[in-house]
Amino acid sequence: MTRLVVVGGGIAGLAAAWFAAEAGLDVTVLEAAPRVGGKLRVEEVGGVPVDVGAEALLTARPEGLDLLAAAGLADERISPLTTSARVWAGGTTHPLPARTMMGIPGDVEALRESGALSDTALQTVAEEPSLPPLPPLRRDVPVGSLVRYRMGDEVADRLVEPLLGGVYAGSADVLSLRATMPTLADRLAQGGSLLEIARAVTGAGGTRAPGADPGRPVVPVFASLRGGLGRLPATLVATGRFAVRTGVTVRTINRSAAGFTLDCGAVPQAERIEADAVIVAVPAAKAARLLAGVAPAAGDELGAIESASMAIVSFALDGDADEAGIPAGSGLLIGAGERFATKAVTLTSRKWPVDADGRTVLRASVGRHGEPHALQLGDADLVEIVRRDLGVLLGDADTPRELRPVDAVVTRWGGGLPQYAVGHVERIARVRAAIAGVPGLAACGAAFDGVGVPACIASARSAVDLVAGSLSQARTMRP
Repeated sequence: MTRLVVVGGGIAGLAAAWFAAEAGLDVTVLEAAPRVGGKLRVEEVGGVPVDVGAEALLTARPEGLDLLAAAGLADERISPLTTSARVWAGGTTHPLPARTMMGIPGDVEALRESGALSDTALQTVAEEPSLPPLPPLRRDVPVGSLVRYRMGDEVADRLVEPLLGGVYAGSADVLSLRATMPTLADRLAQGGSLLEIARAVTGAGGTRAPGADPGRPVVPVFASLRGGLGRLPATLVATGRFAVRTGVTVRTINRSAAGFTLDCGAVPQAERIEADAVIVAVPAAKAARLLAGVAPAAGDELGAIESASMAIVSFALDGDADEAGIPAGSGLLIGAGERFATKAVTLTSRKWPVDADGRTVLRASVGRHGEPHALQLGDADLVEIVRRDLGVLLGDADTPRELRPVDAVVTRWGGGLPQYAVGHVERIARVRAAIAGVPGLAACGAAFDGVGVPACIASARSAVDLVAGSLSQARTMRP
């Protein structure tokens, strides 16, 4: 059997191992950490198992749901009890407006009802279609710049920034339109009105998406697993379809006569592993170092991708959220320029069907690209700052709520989220072109086509297809 080594045991690496095993390859996953899973992890908070990394996957893409089913977890799927979120902007909370496209409004009346914008900002949005149409988009631009130009600062700061920041832990004024909102970028290739394009995409005004079956039941936007989405990695490993070695650090990858050699471990106890093919499934910075010896052009491109660090602070509180008077909804996003270290709050025990034994379980996100200050604090200090933030965010500025957690867990994700800067799509195309010139080599992960779980799985499938194709070609050419 052809031997494939996958470097990295996050969801992208495990998915690549799964698909490669299906293709008949002998697969070993090498993971430097003591356990696999990457940013899919379950921890107990107040005795309740909850996700402390990625908590959901988008159902609009099939890759995540298909892998859950293949792993035998289809019956364990759960849907949100509510997705009605709120946004803190201008010193108070407002319902997140309906029918927005990553914060870009498509319905002026829904925007007015939310109260998130001032009257002046509302008028600016309403008048946007009467402006001269946007010219056809010929190059990539930052999302924030486009929104500010057409709809003003309040839309960018109070709606787009919190939503994009929640997904990428980055700034809307830096993040790429083509990489983060490809549907909008494609529509803007013809130019036009930002509001009208958002209206068409979100179906504002009661219109149905083209080709939609009117008799088909509505599928929830998100899905997770009973007991946490972090169960997926261990379930994939437990099938035994591929081998896994944890605590193994790969230091270099080099070409050999038979394929590749991987130097692993500390120098005094170094280990050399031979492989016919290699898939690199680690964050961009580490991938850049590993590819330097086999695909230096790809390594240089990946090395230019910056990343953001963040932390998830999870709490368990005595009493039910509704009985405690915590505002309705699944959570809260924080607008740009507000005074909190906390960037977003998820009311886990209200959003998901979690058996919390009468307690309220919630999690707060801290940290964004270029804002490392709160993350430099110790766990106890970080918990205290977030607890004080939540007292205001879940109460009000005049009468903060006194929160006394029965348990708190801090989970840090250093350099966990790649930043999709302007030109990211073109950069990844150059990475793939460089790697394709090395038969038997591929790469995948959150740095490629999206940070969500389905996008990572899709990148893994592409990596396996590339490796399998080159191996098949090599066998065909072999005398």
